Amino acid sequence: MLNNKATTFARDRLEQALALIADPKGEGARTCLTVYEQAARAAANASDARARDGITLGPLDGAIVTIKDLFDVAGEVTRAGSKLLAEESKPAEADAPVVRRLRAAGAVIVAKTNMSEFAFTGLGINPHFGTPGNPADRARCPGGSSSGAAVAAADGLCDVAIGSDTGGSCRIPASFCGVVGFKPSAQRIPTDGAFPLSWSLDSIGSMARSVANCATADAVMAGETPGTLDPVPLAGLRLGIAQGLPLENLDDTVGKHFPDALDRLEKAGARFSNEKMPLIGDMMAALSRASILVAEVYSIHRDRLRRRGDDVDQIVRARIEKGCDISSADYIAVMRTRAALARAMDARLGDLDVLVMPSTPIVAPRIAEAATPKDFMARNAMALRNTTIANFFDLTAISLPLPRQGDLPTGLMLIARNGHDHRLFRIAASVERALGA
Repeated sequence: MLNNKATTFARDRLEQALALIADPKGEGARTCLTVYEQAARAAANASDARARDGITLGPLDGAIVTIKDLFDVAGEVTRAGSKLLAEESKPAEADAPVVRRLRAAGAVIVAKTNMSEFAFTGLGINPHFGTPGNPADRARCPGGSSSGAAVAAADGLCDVAIGSDTGGSCRIPASFCGVVGFKPSAQRIPTDGAFPLSWSLDSIGSMARSVANCATADAVMAGETPGTLDPVPLAGLRLGIAQGLPLENLDDTVGKHFPDALDRLEKAGARFSNEKMPLIGDMMAALSRASILVAEVYSIHRDRLRRRGDDVDQIVRARIEKGCDISSADYIAVMRTRAALARAMDARLGDLDVLVMPSTPIVAPRIAEAATPKDFMARNAMALRNTTIANFFDLTAISLPLPRQGDLPTGLMLIARNGHDHRLFRIAASVERALGA
C-alpha cells in the first residue's frame, strides 16, 4: 500500500510535498517545471473524502505522483525539456492515456518534472531549465533523461515518479540517485501522448523508493488491477551474471558494491552462474552500423533543427544530426537484425530467472565533469552502456539501489524476458529485502 489512510491524509502529504518543492534551499525549482497546486489539492481532498466514506479507488488512491515533462496534459504545451517546443507547440487536446489512468486510480499529480531535452541524453543535464542536483551530492548529475523524476522520488517530493525509458532513462537516474527504477515490456503501457524519442524503443516506467510502489504504478498505467506483491523466495532462483561488456571498466564504487550485493544474495539462497553473452557483442556490432534511436529521433526533429537548431542543447543537436548519415537501407537492416537478436535473446534467457549486472558502470559524475562535449559524451556513453541492452532486446528490467555504506549510490539491474514483468517485480521484492538498501 502506498498510503495508510488510517494514519495519514493525502492532503497533509501533498502539503508536505508542496513545501519541499517551494523550499528555496532545495531543488524543487529545477526539479518541477510545472506545479499543479490547485488541481492537486482538489484531487487530494477528493481522495480524503473517499477515505472518510470507506471508499477507495485502489492502492494508488491519494498517492502523490509526478509525471515527466514529455507527457501530454490537456490544455498545456508539452515541452519535453525544450524551450523551443514550449514556444512552438500547440496545447495538448487531451491527457496522455497513462495520465488518465493515474487520475482515474486516484493519484494526486503534483508536478511535471525536468528532463534532458527531447529525452536524448543519459546524464540529465538541461541548459534551458537548469539541472536538478543529485540528492546524494548536489554537484553531481542526476542521471537522465528522467532527471527530475528521480530527484523528486529521492527527495520525497512524491510517492511515485513517472518517466520514460528508451535506453535507460528510468534506470540510470534511479541508479545515480539511489531509488528503484523500472522499465516494463514496452507493449504493456501505451506511449500515446508521450513526446517520442524512438518509436521502436520507447517505454513508460516508474521510479520510487520501493519496488512495491513501482509495481502499483506500473499496474495502473498498464490498465491492470494492482495486486499484492508476493516476493518469490530467493532460494533456488537462477540468477545469471552477464559476463563481458557489462562488467568492464567499473569504477571503484560500483566495483566494490556489485560483488558485495551478489555475496548477500548468494547467502540468501540465490544460485548464480556466470553467463557469457555473445549476443551483446552482436548488438554492439549492429548498432555500430546504424543506430535505431538516432535514425528515429532525426526523423522527428530534422525540420526543427533546420529552422532553429541554435535554440536546442548543442550536445543534443549534434547527436541528433548524426541521423542524416543513416540511410534507409541501413536502418531497415538494423531493424531486421534487432528482431532476430531479440528472438535469440529470449531463447537465451529461457533457463534463467533474471540476468544480473550493474545498472550503471559508474556513479553519478560531477556536473562540471561533463562541461565539454568530449567529456560529456564519454560519461554519457558509460551511463547508457548497460541499460540500453534491455531496450534493444525488448526486455523488462529494474534497477535496485545497493547498500551505500557512505558512498555514492549504485544500482543492481535485474533483466527478465519480455512479458515477465510481474515475476520480475516479485523477484525484485525479494532482492530488495535481502539487500536491505
